[in-house]
Amino acid sequence: MTSLQAWGVVTGIVFAIGAWCVLSFFPRWRPRRVLRRLAPYAADVSADARAMLRSAAPGAKGVLPLTRLFSRWGAVAGGDALIARLARQSGTGASLIRVRSQQAVAAVVGVCVGTATSLSIPGVSVPAASLLGAAGLAVGVLAPRAALARAASRRLARLDAELPSVLEFLALSLTAGEGILGAIRRIAVYGSGEMARELSIVVTDVAAGLTLARSLHMLARDLDLPAFTRCVDQLAAAAERGAPVTEVLRAQAQEARDAQYRKELEAAGRREIAMLFPLVFGVLPVTVLFAVFPGLVALRVGF
Repeated sequence: MTSLQAWGVVTGIVFAIGAWCVLSFFPRWRPRRVLRRLAPYAADVSADARAMLRSAAPGAKGVLPLTRLFSRWGAVAGGDALIARLARQSGTGASLIRVRSQQAVAAVVGVCVGTATSLSIPGVSVPAASLLGAAGLAVGVLAPRAALARAASRRLARLDAELPSVLEFLALSLTAGEGILGAIRRIAVYGSGEMARELSIVVTDVAAGLTLARSLHMLARDLDLPAFTRCVDQLAAAAERGAPVTEVLRAQAQEARDAQYRKELEAAGRREIAMLFPLVFGVLPVTVLFAVFPGLVALRVGF
């Protein structure tokens, strides 16, 4: 693939996108549906009719094919709900627009790197160059999402590790006669760590007018941490039925510690298996070589 052919491919793609954008602004010659005809007469009583009129306004759709393309690309790169949940769990405060912008920039960089790599290879064919560009595009789109998911999983692991200590401190504060909101406020003010940051959001929401139960349920839904969700559900059930909340917190803390102990045992088992690979494929061949090689040299010298 010569440089002239590469520039021809790039020019053709740009021309096709431009023609597609221009053609999307032309009106479509097809009969309107009955619902769209009746929408102006029902706009004062129907929200769907008003939304249909807004979508039919001039310039509201813009570049329609590219809009559909971007929506499908967003579904492939991770839905809006998934990206928002990962951003919330990671605690980075990244907005959806920021993540999509990072994916777009990384996709452009990936395509450029793939195209430059294909041009640097002598005699590469057009399908191979296209595959390299598509691979760069896929890596650029999926890399920011993978990084966000990794940050979210690490932060959830830290939250899971901090949960037993927080629950024990809550139980101790309740035993001392303090209310549950005061105990949560004390952790948010004097505590350090990810769970203290999340509980400070609960205190802020309660100060803004939300109920404590509502704020805790919202936090459990945002974090999607199973141990914390079970704790919030059992706290709500204990408050409704009049059960002692202190005992519930202590039981939840012990259950969280047992779950963390089981996770540590599973991780240790996986790492023990992973340690066998350097032992079998690295240390053992070198040991055998040191044991056998001197004997082979002695036999060769002797004969």
